[in-house]
Amino acid sequence: METNIISELTTFIEHAPTAFHAIDEIKMLLKKEGFQELKESEIWNLEPGEKYYVTRNNSSIIALKAGKDLENYSFHVTASHSDSPAFKLKENAEIEIAKKYTVLNTEGYGGMICSTWFDRPLSLAGRVMVKNGDRIETKLVKINRDLLMIPSLAIHMDRKVNEGRAINKQVDMLPVMSGSVKEPGEVKSLVAKELGVETTDIYGMDLFLYNRMEAVRWGSDREFIGCPRLDDLQCAFTSLKGFLEAENDKNINVYACFDNEEVGSGTKQGAASTFLYDVLWRANKALGNTEEEYYRAVAGSFMLSCDNAHAVHPNYKQKTDATNCVYMNDGIVVKSHAGQKYTSDAVSVAVFKMICEKAGVPVQFFANRSDEAGGSTLGNIAMAQVSMNTVDIGLPQLAMHSAYETAGVKDTEYMIKAVKTFYGSHITTASDGNYMLED
Repeated sequence: METNIISELTTFIEHAPTAFHAIDEIKMLLKKEGFQELKESEIWNLEPGEKYYVTRNNSSIIALKAGKDLENYSFHVTASHSDSPAFKLKENAEIEIAKKYTVLNTEGYGGMICSTWFDRPLSLAGRVMVKNGDRIETKLVKINRDLLMIPSLAIHMDRKVNEGRAINKQVDMLPVMSGSVKEPGEVKSLVAKELGVETTDIYGMDLFLYNRMEAVRWGSDREFIGCPRLDDLQCAFTSLKGFLEAENDKNINVYACFDNEEVGSGTKQGAASTFLYDVLWRANKALGNTEEEYYRAVAGSFMLSCDNAHAVHPNYKQKTDATNCVYMNDGIVVKSHAGQKYTSDAVSVAVFKMICEKAGVPVQFFANRSDEAGGSTLGNIAMAQVSMNTVDIGLPQLAMHSAYETAGVKDTEYMIKAVKTFYGSHITTASDGNYMLED
């Protein structure tokens, strides 16, 4: 079971070099399970017991499983994100160097560890807007060969490199594409050839560098996974698996995967957008329910905000909190923060602990050192649009935002079990504020 799940996870990540590809993979998995596509621009007609999904920008997706008995229903939601830190290609990309090289002009997307992108085989992937008659069509592209490299400067020319230095994205991080001078538009020509279209028919491109290194299992007991984009595709995959495996006639189960978390979520397809609210509101109405029933449902709803967490680094143990620190392969992480960077509170933590006890999976607790600023995630951002009890959880990993990250093998299965149990349970809120977890 464990080996199969890890193989599925790494295949999913390999097929998802960008957020666009991740959502395409999720759509494929949903379609195999009989989910019907909804369009935001069309009228929705939903039926109890049916399964649906809707995308926005081809980089965010929300899927729904409507129960058959929705008299006192609530929404059970998981939220993860599809994007990872990377380098995005600028519109006019080719730069000629000394009439000997062609490098590509890029800019940083998200907060990556720049040094990890040096000296690795890289290529390009993303979406392309192609003119077809009077239509503009979206096509995904993944150049599946070693195309680029960002070479390090030799230590002989930078003797203090191991003492630490600032990395300039405009100077140090431009990938080499060719040992000859290429004309402007060479990248577009490469993409056109890959897609089998004319260069003149390409009207727009969102292209990113991606790491070509394959996933590996490593460690003396093969207990670790090394892989690009574990943050947050590991959570996107595991929450999807739990969602697909669970059945619940008393809820509307909701799977959400948002784009642009790494740059603040403030886009039309990000967690700060109206996407989740729009889908939940329209689903309630399309099922024949009233506005009052919608607000009652939201009041009793619950979200798992799923984004990976920092495991204790064996060489930097002092960087983590003394008592609220976590380890790979020791279970799902519950994240808390007094300043509300995370949404977890006593109520949502208690409910999630009950879920994990029911699932038979271990739980760990994470908090930042009080003298260190931590990152935020999806939950508190999404709650500005749709307010419900939420717990921030994730899977422990090392080297977050590296071009190649590390996580634990066991934790992948733990998350699937916990999410499946969450979706399969009916969480009810009593008038006295108490909670019950029912099958």
